[in-house]
Amino acid sequence: MGKKGKERAKEKREKRLQQISELRKVPISPRLRWWSSETVAVVTGANRGIGFEIARQLASYGLHVIMASRDAERGRHVAEMLHNEGLNVISHQLDISDQISVESFSKWVVLNYGGIDILVNNAGINFNLGSENSIEFAEKVIETNYVGTKRIIETIIPVMKPSENGARILNVSSRLGRVNGRRNRLGDATLREKLLTDDHLSEELIDGMVADFLKQVRDGTWKANGWPQMFTDYSVSKLAVNAYTRFMSRLLSSRPEGHRIYINCYCPGWVKTAMTGWEGNLSAEEGADTGVWIVLLPNQSPTGKFFAERREISF
Repeated sequence: MGKKGKERAKEKREKRLQQISELRKVPISPRLRWWSSETVAVVTGANRGIGFEIARQLASYGLHVIMASRDAERGRHVAEMLHNEGLNVISHQLDISDQISVESFSKWVVLNYGGIDILVNNAGINFNLGSENSIEFAEKVIETNYVGTKRIIETIIPVMKPSENGARILNVSSRLGRVNGRRNRLGDATLREKLLTDDHLSEELIDGMVADFLKQVRDGTWKANGWPQMFTDYSVSKLAVNAYTRFMSRLLSSRPEGHRIYINCYCPGWVKTAMTGWEGNLSAEEGADTGVWIVLLPNQSPTGKFFAERREISF
């Protein structure tokens, strides 16, 4: 993309962000509010950044929010801060990379709430900043961002509450994980086709993809095999999350009325948080907006879709 193309893209994005800013000023009609103060939302990685903002915004709409954080002390601190602002929040320790922690969290949820209505999978890690592209921590990134997200989804689905409006799962992802992304396209054409074709998409395919990537990282052949060239390990982890979101949407689509679970993913954009080294061009409040918008959509919510800036985008 040339200089003029970049300028047009920037103008288009800024115009869309202004439109969203105006939309946020419009109160949600009472008849579209399917939730209440009894509606329970869990936000992982909620002690800072986008997770904190999603939790704050959901609570400001009147939901009861469980702010799940790996660091229990930080989680208590931020939850107390929001509670003092009159918001209905509580904190609880959760490390999505630890099976025991996830199971303990699930049991606590059932014991105290009987289940949940919304799960926002925000917890994630990234060790690359700026123009860096280190794959030194690739196994940890995949284990947290992809395997950890799978772990919490699989454990929480059985305790999601039946509802005529459907329970909701939202995976915070990234455009860097798009199969055919302009800047980060997956080089293996056969793998691209399989990932984008429902008949081929499976958990085994996704797991096999990340296993092949990690094997090539270990033997030093990953650069020659068509993996994304920007923030490679993070991008592959989000590529897997996006594919898993589509796979799970198909798996969950057969559930009967009253037990529906809608699952989607979204890209918050390049947000000024610790994960980006505070180099983003959006505030955490702006980055959280689309995520909150998706999980609060009224009945007949979309499922298996990818969103950014309050619009569906391609995988």
